[in-house]
Amino acid sequence: MTDVAPLTVDVVSDVMCPWCYIGKRRLEAAIRSVPDLDVLVRWHPFQLDATLPKTGKDRQKYLSDKFGGLDQANAFYSQIKAAGLEEGIDFAFDAIKLSPNTLDCHRLILWSRADDLQDEVVERLFKAYFLDGEDLTKSETLVRISDEAGMESDLVEQLFETDSDLDKTIAQIGKAQESGITGVPCFIIDGRFVLAGAEKAETIAAALKHAEETRTFPETESVN
Repeated sequence: MTDVAPLTVDVVSDVMCPWCYIGKRRLEAAIRSVPDLDVLVRWHPFQLDATLPKTGKDRQKYLSDKFGGLDQANAFYSQIKAAGLEEGIDFAFDAIKLSPNTLDCHRLILWSRADDLQDEVVERLFKAYFLDGEDLTKSETLVRISDEAGMESDLVEQLFETDSDLDKTIAQIGKAQESGITGVPCFIIDGRFVLAGAEKAETIAAALKHAEETRTFPETESVN
């Protein structure tokens, strides 16, 4: 009997997207609710704003420009804060001083896959940004996060001094956009079913079960 590959969930996400943090919590709840399923989660890059400079942009200026004023921005984020609290996330939006360009964050997430530490790294990046208001444009912040997650931080520090995997990350973002993804989070289940947005845990769980029930496997030749 051959081992059955786990059910894959490819999450297209951006570190500076609060709905992606909420979506992560809902995905985790969905997976817990279907304990009989073997689920493999993989994280893929997206940028909500690729025009942000490498050094980031003042958060208040960024929000004012994006929403046409801080009052509109605050109204928008108050709804997200309420949604976050329902999932156990106490967003500290006021603590965020800088809106980052997230390419380096995505490079770190890419590197963490080799150590099977993507979930730990993604979680720490979300926490650092949305709960602690840390500056994700600083390589020392990302190196520390890599160390806390269990990666070889000395190697990560050296890699950040180069353009290693920068083109690859940009190409992956472009590929996501070409495939029709315009917003995140986006959950691609078993490479077949797409859930766009931070759907409720029950919706994600139903999609997981449906994907498992409709999976097809190549027939193996019997050996005489």
